[in-house]
Amino acid sequence: MPKTILVVDDEPDAVDFVTEILEGEGYKVVSASDGNSGLAAMKQEKPDLVVLDVQMPGLDGFQVFEAMKKDDNLKSIPVIMLTGIKEKIGLGFSGEEMRAYMGERPNAYIEKPIDAAKLRQAVKEVLG
Repeated sequence: MPKTILVVDDEPDAVDFVTEILEGEGYKVVSASDGNSGLAAMKQEKPDLVVLDVQMPGLDGFQVFEAMKKDDNLKSIPVIMLTGIKEKIGLGFSGEEMRAYMGERPNAYIEKPIDAAKLRQAVKEVLG
């Protein structure tokens, strides 16, 4: 049975791109278009991995990540964060900066525009 990956991103093109890459690797991909529906999908789907965008309306990726880490049923799900912040404003985040800020860090960080090879590699490293 293939592992399930939940993609949470408000940009349909990004969701389609990530879905195509990961389905090509044999994963089952489900998606949500904002933070609240992403958290609901995590509870329903119990994914093996969450690919989480940072900038979204409503709950942003940091807020979703924080909510996951406070929920006993979700806190063990690995997270790969996607961010276009560096491209838009020139500031980036590292996993270590996130750990300092939130006490936790994602399993991987990928800058947008998404490099397919980097995404494949990060997913393989996280899921084994």
